[in-house]
Amino acid sequence: MLKTLRLILGDQLNHKHSWYDDDSTDMVYFMAEMRQETDYVRHHIQKVVAFFESMRNFSQWLEEHGKSVIYFKIDHPDNEQDLVKNLNKLIKAHDIEKFEYQLPDEYRLDEQLKNFCNDLDLKTEAFDSEHFLTSRTDLEQFYKGKKTYTMEYFYRDMRRKYDIMMVNDKDPEGGKWNFDQSNRKKWKGKPEIPHERGFRKDVSKTLEQIEEAGIKTIGNIDASSFNWPTSRPDCLSVLNYFSENLLIHFGDYQDAMDPDQIYLFHSRLSFAMNSKMLHPKEVIEKVIGYWRENQNQIDISQVEGFVRQILGWREYMRGMYWMKMPGYRRSNKLDNQNKLPDFYWTADTKMNCMHHAIKQSLDHAYAHHIQRLMITGNYALLTQTHPDEVDEWYLGIYIDAIEWVEITNTRGMSQFADGGLVATKPYVSSGSYINKMSNYCGDCAYSVSKKTGENACPFNSLYWNFLYEKQEFFKDNQRMNMMMSMLEKKDQKDLEALVSRAQEIIKNPQNF
Repeated sequence: MLKTLRLILGDQLNHKHSWYDDDSTDMVYFMAEMRQETDYVRHHIQKVVAFFESMRNFSQWLEEHGKSVIYFKIDHPDNEQDLVKNLNKLIKAHDIEKFEYQLPDEYRLDEQLKNFCNDLDLKTEAFDSEHFLTSRTDLEQFYKGKKTYTMEYFYRDMRRKYDIMMVNDKDPEGGKWNFDQSNRKKWKGKPEIPHERGFRKDVSKTLEQIEEAGIKTIGNIDASSFNWPTSRPDCLSVLNYFSENLLIHFGDYQDAMDPDQIYLFHSRLSFAMNSKMLHPKEVIEKVIGYWRENQNQIDISQVEGFVRQILGWREYMRGMYWMKMPGYRRSNKLDNQNKLPDFYWTADTKMNCMHHAIKQSLDHAYAHHIQRLMITGNYALLTQTHPDEVDEWYLGIYIDAIEWVEITNTRGMSQFADGGLVATKPYVSSGSYINKMSNYCGDCAYSVSKKTGENACPFNSLYWNFLYEKQEFFKDNQRMNMMMSMLEKKDQKDLEALVSRAQEIIKNPQNF
């Protein structure tokens, strides 16, 4: 048996991986907290803490199961802070004869490891991470020869393939594939939202090491009361809590927003899954199992909306990532060039929706998908911000943000920078949608019903200005026909006033 070094990356904390069935004494497992990973973008402090804590717990679990583990904390004296340098050092020091790794989910790491292996004079082997329900290339095969990449068809195929909520091999349970129309309720104070499953862990030591290392981060943290799951038992606890307490209203209010409610009925499972501490299939099976036992209380629309996010969107976005990278990260089809306003790092804005969505992100490293898409993302697109700027912010600020899922959602779904590969039309709106789905507008300094004037909601003029400035891009987009027709019918004077107001907002965001 060759003496083998096995690399485990920080988002490969899969307790069920077949690697760990191997009892060979010639296996050395390596994990490292590195400046290479903390510094490629400025991350939220809670994100860095969550990954370090989770990696340390995973390393301990491996050791408890008899594995030989080399673990470099951020301040370890032998830590070169660079993956290749660390690996070369260990291979030499431990007379390693074979190097193995699990396929990374980020393109930059995939390239780095491929190049590293090409330069090695010993045997190498790459393994699947055994996490996703599709391979890297499945989506490309599914859409081969098709002009559009409609997610719904892929989602239906996944339901059939894995026999999830199916009556037979053709018909879905409940008579419909999609209950999205039932999942758009505004939360008006009832039903009562249970407190999230929190942990209140003391992470002061880890935080101190991060600060002493000089790692630059964004956001806030309460080190004596850390609230995220960082071990498999933690993650299973959050999953059980969601099923038993939140699923009952998840679908109804999955798009709702409230200034005083951080999580509403959302699961808070994305970090647990994206770090691979939970497998998507076990999450889906647990939630469906609980629904089946409680169908008299929980409607199918609640569970289908949840399954669609994991079985549909999550797998679809990963497939898009591997199908379109590396060119995808340079896409800017709308030619947007503006900078992201400073208030994205401070929440210092009079726009109530923006203030709350950003402050929540800074305080908790979290915002749900509609806050990301229709508040912060909507504003960035309407103000024609360069997608590189938007990418960097989203990748840094959210605890669950890893490039494969962040860039496809941000550059594709949110910013329409890919020209319509992911979304068939841009997700933009005026203040009316925000008012319809949230409780932000009532206490705002701006009036959601006003289009122009000093106290008019900025989203209103920005929306019409965006359609006006980008009309050439959308003239052949059938899904934009109605909006383009409304734009054409606008009174010229009204349009000029809207454009003038929007330009003022774009040029002087600090005043709003």
